[in-house]
Amino acid sequence: MLLEAVEHQRSADHAAAEAIFRAVLAADPGQPRALYLYGLLLLEDGRAGEAVDCLRAAVAARPEHTGALLYLIRALLADGRAVDALPASEALLAREPGHAEAEFLRGTALNTLGQPVPAVAAFEQAIARDPSNAAAWLNLGNACSDLDRLQEAEAHYRRAISLAPSLAEAHASLGFVLTSLGRLDAAIAACDAAIAVRPDFAQAHWNQAVAALLAGDFEPGFRKYEWRKRHDRFRRDFVDLPGPQWDGGDLAGRTILVHAEQGLGDTIQFARYLPLIAARGGRPVLACERPLIPLLASLPDATVVPKDAALPRYDCWIDQMSLPRVFATRPEAIPSARGYLRADPARIAAWRAALPEGRKVGVTWAGNPAHSNDRRRSLPVAELRRILAVPDIRFVNLQVGPRAGEAGLVDLSPRLTDYAETAALIAALDVVVTVDTSVAHVAGALGRPCWVMLPYAPDWRWLLGRDDTPWYSSLRLFRQPKAGDWSAVTAAVAKCLVAWHNSTIERP
Repeated sequence: MLLEAVEHQRSADHAAAEAIFRAVLAADPGQPRALYLYGLLLLEDGRAGEAVDCLRAAVAARPEHTGALLYLIRALLADGRAVDALPASEALLAREPGHAEAEFLRGTALNTLGQPVPAVAAFEQAIARDPSNAAAWLNLGNACSDLDRLQEAEAHYRRAISLAPSLAEAHASLGFVLTSLGRLDAAIAACDAAIAVRPDFAQAHWNQAVAALLAGDFEPGFRKYEWRKRHDRFRRDFVDLPGPQWDGGDLAGRTILVHAEQGLGDTIQFARYLPLIAARGGRPVLACERPLIPLLASLPDATVVPKDAALPRYDCWIDQMSLPRVFATRPEAIPSARGYLRADPARIAAWRAALPEGRKVGVTWAGNPAHSNDRRRSLPVAELRRILAVPDIRFVNLQVGPRAGEAGLVDLSPRLTDYAETAALIAALDVVVTVDTSVAHVAGALGRPCWVMLPYAPDWRWLLGRDDTPWYSSLRLFRQPKAGDWSAVTAAVAKCLVAWHNSTIERP
């Protein structure tokens, strides 16, 4: 019977194969080969959780069966359980030292768990034993990319592609690292190669969108940006709202629900489109996170509601970051670049009364630690001290969260209870100096002077090769000259602060 099931599996008749496996296991629940083969079928069908249970039983029935343990580790990784896959791979290596596949799986688990340094060593061991393993070269590239060893990552991806030209993940990852290196045309071509192999590969389309947007090529960039809704990292942000989606058509007299997505800074940045909806005769309703509501309520002709409560009646809806595509946004014609929000005058007055005399500079040095790129965009506090050492400036702490107290500045976070309060404080300052976090968007949306410190491979919205941004005319950008080089950034900011303080101009 098992041979018949295997033939069904080979001919892609998985339903028939599964029926046989179930029948065999109903008669003999501990049958090792049936458990193993059924586990492979479940894993092939993308049912990783079920495959884990089946293969775990197969390993228990035949502990010496290396294949069952290898596929159990694969199933654990596919099920997002790298924390369990790592000890399982180490147990196999203890039993069979130097096993190339076990080293590869161990490296994959380590990198998934955010440990790229030992992952690199594991992949190098796997490749030393099996240089033809294209997946090992791919994952070695991923680990090097996580360590910002971008040129090495590129070489490893190209080696993977030479071994397996149809490995779509290698082409897409090459596109990602080429984007990080600023080689945008080559990045787009690499993503094209991935898409040619797998037309519905969301990661490749997303990587291509980022490269196009970073290049300032907004039409294809925002069109491709729709693939975020199928991307593993972002699709949880999207809900299946009832009713029609707005496609840019007539809005006269209709209510459009704009559903916020991704980070709080994104919501602030793209709130600029709500007045445009109103200008077309629509009634915009933004559903967003509660801390933003008091600030975004300052937008004219817009209603702002919490996204975690019952939504009001509407005629059509749209995901907020689809608005630039619908409005055919171009870099040279971004709406409201000079500012579109206002802070509460009473709150501004309260902050001005509480702040010290002299030139006042607000500082934020860390973003949300849950952000996927936070370790690159947030500033080590030791680097911040170069800025804080500039004399005769009153530095004001805009930082909230776990790092708010680490710079020796008065922690104001207990008073910064929502973004309207943060906006009022920013409006009471002369300049803001910040890393790439929501504070930059608040300052830009208010039209307040703000200097933004960016990593070498910035988010797509900051483009490349310029010290300004078309999204906010009041922002000035300071970029790392190479990956991880915050010293050059903070030295440049400190120098500019000295020049600004010594100038006769009131504001930069």
